[in-house]
Amino acid sequence: MPVPPHARGYASFGGEAGRTSAESTPDWTYPPTAPAGAPNIVVVLVDDMGYSDIGPFGSEIETPTLDRLAAQGVRLSNYHTTPLCSPSRAALLTGINSHRAGFGFVANADPGYPGLRLELADDVLTLPEILRGNGYATYAVGKWHLVRDATMNPSAHRDSWPTQRGFDRYYGSLEGLNSFYYPNQLVSDSSVVDVEEYPEGYYLTDDLTDKALSYIKDLRAHDAEKPFFLYFAHVAMHGPLQAKAEDQAKYRGRYDQGWDELRRRRFAEQLAQGLFPPGTEQKPRNTEPGYEAAEWDSLTADERRRYAKYMEVYAGMVDSIDQSLGRIVDLLEDLGELDNTIIVFTSDNGGTAEGGPEGTRSYFAEFAHVDDPDWVGDVAHDEDLIGTAKLGVHYPRGWGQASNTPFRFYKGQTFAGGVRVPLVVSWPKGLPRTGTDPGIRHEYAYVTDLAPTLLDLAGLDRPSVRNGLPAKDFDGVSAAELLRDQAAPTRHTEQYSEMTGHRGFYRDGWKLLSLHDSDADIDAPNWQLFDVRADPTELHDLSEQYPDKAAELAAAWDESAWANTVFPLLTRADLFRRRPEEARFAAPVRLLPGTPTLERYRSQRLIAYRDFTITADLTGVRQPAAATAGDPGAARDTAAPAGAEPAGFQLGDEGVLVAHGDPLGGYLLYIEDGEVVLGVNSYGRYAAVGVPLPVGTREITVRATVEPRLRWDFTIQVDGTPLAELTDQVQLVGMAPWTGISVGVDARGPVSWDLRERRGPFRYTGALRAITYTPGPIQVPQRTIDAVEREAEYAAE
Repeated sequence: MPVPPHARGYASFGGEAGRTSAESTPDWTYPPTAPAGAPNIVVVLVDDMGYSDIGPFGSEIETPTLDRLAAQGVRLSNYHTTPLCSPSRAALLTGINSHRAGFGFVANADPGYPGLRLELADDVLTLPEILRGNGYATYAVGKWHLVRDATMNPSAHRDSWPTQRGFDRYYGSLEGLNSFYYPNQLVSDSSVVDVEEYPEGYYLTDDLTDKALSYIKDLRAHDAEKPFFLYFAHVAMHGPLQAKAEDQAKYRGRYDQGWDELRRRRFAEQLAQGLFPPGTEQKPRNTEPGYEAAEWDSLTADERRRYAKYMEVYAGMVDSIDQSLGRIVDLLEDLGELDNTIIVFTSDNGGTAEGGPEGTRSYFAEFAHVDDPDWVGDVAHDEDLIGTAKLGVHYPRGWGQASNTPFRFYKGQTFAGGVRVPLVVSWPKGLPRTGTDPGIRHEYAYVTDLAPTLLDLAGLDRPSVRNGLPAKDFDGVSAAELLRDQAAPTRHTEQYSEMTGHRGFYRDGWKLLSLHDSDADIDAPNWQLFDVRADPTELHDLSEQYPDKAAELAAAWDESAWANTVFPLLTRADLFRRRPEEARFAAPVRLLPGTPTLERYRSQRLIAYRDFTITADLTGVRQPAAATAGDPGAARDTAAPAGAEPAGFQLGDEGVLVAHGDPLGGYLLYIEDGEVVLGVNSYGRYAAVGVPLPVGTREITVRATVEPRLRWDFTIQVDGTPLAELTDQVQLVGMAPWTGISVGVDARGPVSWDLRERRGPFRYTGALRAITYTPGPIQVPQRTIDAVEREAEYAAE
C-alpha cells in the first residue's frame, strides 16, 4: 500500500515502505566519497622560520627530507604570507585574506571590530571542511592559535576550535607557543589532556609526530583507500628555543663565525641554487633603529660564545622538524602512498627579532619592557642550560636577520623579511619533474592561494554555503598551472598587507611598503616604492623617482583595505582592548582537589597586576594512602561529612598545596618536613621562605601585595597569624605564569627544579579541602600595564 499522506519520516526515503518488509524495498544513504585516485594532502606549517633556514633555500642545517622533496618537487622562491602567525593560519586554511577572515592580528586580543574578531566567522569555510565534504579524513596536530585566549577554557564556546572547523581529530596546543619539554596545556580533539607529569625524554615535536602517524595508521587499519588531509602545524620554531641534546650536539661550534658570515654564506648558496638572479644585492645587516643587529666582530668573546649557542639550539630544532617530516614520508612509503600524496612545506612568517639585540635566558621577562634598570630581562643562568628543559631562551635578532637572508626586517613587518618564506611542494604522481624543469618558480604567490591550489590539484569542488549562510569567496587563486609549468605567469597580480600599522601593496612587480613608528600617526604611512623584479631584496626606494606609481599603489592599498575589512586602523593600545565581560575572570574562585590544571589565561587574570590572596583550607577528610596510591591523578572528594572532626595539618602530611607556573616563572606553596614553604620563581630567579607548621593548622593564607616597580611582597599567615614574609619579588606579568594553577600537586612544568628533582610532582598527602583565590584591586598604573601587555602579547604570539 502507498505511504499515507499523514505519515512522517519518509519524505527523503528513496526505497519503498509498506506495512511489512515483504511489501518494502530498502534504501541506504551514504556519506560523501572522494573521487577515485584522489591524492592525500599533507601541509606542514612551521612557526617563525625564515626564508633561508632549510637546505633547499640556502641553509647549512641538515634537512635531507626537504632536500629530497625539493629535488623531486617544486620550490616557490617568491611566495609571501602575512607578517604574523594567526593571520597566516587563517588565510592558509580559508583561502581568504586575513582581515576578511577575522584575523587582522594574533588571537591574543579582542578590540571589537570585524577584521579583528579573532575567531572564524560562521560564513568562513575552511579547507578541512571542504575536504571532509569531499570524502577525506581530516587530521590536525600542533599549534592552532585560531581561538581567542579568553575562549581556551572548557566553559567557553568552541566554534573556532579545530574539530568544529572540519578536522575529525586534533592533538596539540591552542596557544601561540609552548614549552617543548612540559607544554602548559595540550588538547585532544576538544578536551584538555589532564597531564600531571610528562615522561622522561618527552619532546613536543616527537609527541606531535607520533600522534600524526597514529592517525594515519588508524585510518589505514580500517580503510585502505580513503584519502586524508594532515595539517601538521609545528610549535617550532617559536620560542622558547629548546632542542634535544643530540640535535644540539650536531651543530656545536658551527656558528662561531657569527651571523654576518652566516648571512653571507647563505646568500651565496641561494645565488648558486638559482633562487635569485645574478646581480641581486644583499644588505649586510639591518641598521634601522629598533631593528638593527650589531656587527658580529664588535661583540665581546663572552657574547659571541653565548650567542652562538643560541643558534646551535635553533639549528637543532630545524633539524628535528626535518626528522619529523622524514618519519611521515617513511610511513607513506611503507604504505605505498608517497607518489600520490601532495606534500606542502612552508612557514607562517619570517624569522623573529623577539629575542632583542642580546637574546635572553629568561624568555617571558624579555617581553615585559619595564622602565626599571633592575628588571630581569636576561637572568644570567649557566650557559650549559641553554636549550634544555630548565630554561626558556631566545636568540638575539642578529640570528633572525640571518634566518631571513637575503631580506631586511623580521616577523611583524610587511617587508620581505617578515612575509617572504620558503615553500616546497611535492607530488610525484601529479607534478612530475621533467628533465629541463629546474623546479624553481619565481612568480608571485600568496598564502591565500594554497587552499584553492590544493583543491584544484585534487579536482575537488568547493561548496558555496556554510551552516545555511553564503560562504565567503576565496581571495586566493589557484597556482596549479604555475606548479605544472615553469613558463606559466602568476594569476595573483596584486595583494595588500597590513599589521599593527605596517603596510604593503604588491601589483605586477611593484611593491609599496611602509614601516610604522609606534609614536607616529597610524594613518600617515611613510611609503617606500620598490621594483622587486630588479630589486627583490627591497633596497632601493624609488618613490621620489616614480611619485605617480607610488600614489597609484597608495590609492590601491586604501581601496583594498576597505574591501578586506582592514579599517579601522588600531594603535597598539587599541588592539589590546578587552571586552568588559572578561572582568569575571578576576572573580574569586574556589578550587577543589582533583580539579584539572586551570587554563593559563584564566589563571593569570586572578593575579595580574593586583593584590591577591590564596587560602588553603586543610579541614577536609584525611584519605587513606590506598585511595590514591594506584592513581595519583585521581580526583578526591575531601569535603568533611556531617559530624566528622576536621583533620587539619598532622605530622607526616606533605606535598604541594597549590602551584602556578613552571620554570619560566611561577610560585608554589608546599609542606615538607613539618614546614610550610612559599617559593617564588621570578623568571628563573628562585626565592623561598618557610616556617614550622603547628599540628592542627586549619588554614594557610598567602597574601600578595603590589609594590612599586612591578614587585610583590608576600606574607604567609597560619590560622590568621602572620608568620613569614618574602618581599621585593618581581611580578609575573605579560605571558607569565605560563602554566596554569594546579591544586594539591605541582603539575606539568616545575616551579622549583630542586623540588621536582627531589620529590617529583609532590602530590599532597594530607587533608586539603579547597584552595581559594581572592583577587584584590589592580594596583599597577594603567600606562605600565598597557606597555607590558602590548609588547608581551605582540612578541610572544
